[in-house]
Amino acid sequence: MAPVSEQLAPQGAGDPAAAAPLPGPPAAATVAESRRENGGEWCPGSGGPAAPGGESGARPQAATEAPGSAGCPGSAAAAAAAEPPEGGWGWVVMLAAMWCNGAVFGIQNSCGVLFVSMLQLFGGGEDKQLAFKTAWVSSLSMGMVFFCSPIVSIFTDLFGCRKVAVIGAAVGFVGLLSSSFVSTIEPLYFTYGVLFACGCSFAYQPSLVILGHYFKKRLGLVNGIVTAGSSLFTVSLPFLLRVLIDSVGLYNTLRVLCILLFILFLAGFTYKPLVSNAKDKEAGKKGKFRFPPEKKICNFSVFKVLSYRIWAFGIPAALFGYFVPYVHLMKHVKDRFGDSVPEEVLLLCLGITSGVGRLIFGRVADYIPGAKKVYLQVVSFFFIGLMSMMIPLCHVFGGLIAVCLFMGLFDGCFICIMAPIAFELVGAQDVSQAIGFLLGFMSIPMTVGPPIAGLLHDHLGTYDVAFYLAGVPPLIGGAVLCLIPWVHERQKLKERAKPVDGETTEKMLENETTLVSDTTEKPAKEMESGF
Repeated sequence: MAPVSEQLAPQGAGDPAAAAPLPGPPAAATVAESRRENGGEWCPGSGGPAAPGGESGARPQAATEAPGSAGCPGSAAAAAAAEPPEGGWGWVVMLAAMWCNGAVFGIQNSCGVLFVSMLQLFGGGEDKQLAFKTAWVSSLSMGMVFFCSPIVSIFTDLFGCRKVAVIGAAVGFVGLLSSSFVSTIEPLYFTYGVLFACGCSFAYQPSLVILGHYFKKRLGLVNGIVTAGSSLFTVSLPFLLRVLIDSVGLYNTLRVLCILLFILFLAGFTYKPLVSNAKDKEAGKKGKFRFPPEKKICNFSVFKVLSYRIWAFGIPAALFGYFVPYVHLMKHVKDRFGDSVPEEVLLLCLGITSGVGRLIFGRVADYIPGAKKVYLQVVSFFFIGLMSMMIPLCHVFGGLIAVCLFMGLFDGCFICIMAPIAFELVGAQDVSQAIGFLLGFMSIPMTVGPPIAGLLHDHLGTYDVAFYLAGVPPLIGGAVLCLIPWVHERQKLKERAKPVDGETTEKMLENETTLVSDTTEKPAKEMESGF
């Protein structure tokens, strides 16, 4: 959630006397001198320094004060209004966000079961590229969830979490329901891959933003519970889908999944906004809607940070093979072991250890300072790539279970520390759109990877080469991420040097103005003594 920063009123705007220039030392020196004499505190948006009793030299600018500016008129009330309640209705919001996380990514992560069913349903003819065409459905769906993220962050800032989440769930419901009426694979590219996925994206991101409105001290705990919803659904949904597909078929299974989206639609109404500033209330009374400045809508300043640019390149580079096991692992098991093993157990292992990894590594990240948290992602990508390469080497089903256990554990590590790393690299003010841009970049490799693996299977008749190649990008991306802590530390050293130079210059100017004022006061005193 990008914090809304208001532009402060010009100095002396509320004081007519401050409009005219006064004789004597410059304004900066006067302010500094009066601040030292009165022992007061300077309040942004006021016409003068605050007196020791907390009163300002001009009328308080309540409408334009930044929350949390202690010592300024109205700041205590604004800070109290902006303080998250740490519970209450927030627990209902947390459960709704947990359902959203589970419903969206539970369906997406269970796409391997749907993939096998689609191959059986639409594979009547002798289509040599059937796996390639069918893989586009699931990869398009997952890719669009992330591709829409920058747009969703803008809409959330403009219209609020509740409206965006409710409309997104409704669109996702329509997309999933319409997918149950198609007769060929091609319409699913739009109904399931675009319409359903875009709705999921618009419903998902507000569920994360709204948590910061209700929690601050417990935000880590709440985020852990919410993201655990994805693991719970990933563990249970594959078995449910297998039972439903075997009993009622793929089309009716998709209609049953619409129930999850309908509950998600109702859950969006719980995202009640808590804080609205004075300008929003005034605009609401007038019945007018004003777009914020263009720089506020699309904040490209995050790309000025070199460490973020490296991160935004390294993460997508590592993800070209990330989604391949989720889509093709079920088909690989069926090709190698037939129907003698329950392939859904592998998704169960991925889901359980992913949830455990989020809890463990999320806590470990709290003890790692600054941008060095990136090293956890480096280790995660190393093991994810290594486990992908080991999938073809497992000729025993127990070996695949062990591989999936490790892969899920480090998958949870990679996911849970994305937001903390973003905070470290760009700061709290720009973190919302920084994550949005990153998720948008991630959509490209996650969309392209599974179809390429399907194409290799169609030509080679096996998934072995596809899984070997899927393990290479995580190793490359992890190597790129190793540069971030060093680059970020150099940036921080440069930023620390700049304020020192600025303070030195300010002190020199202050001393110069003091000397000038002293030289002008001495002749005046001599003339007075002469009279």
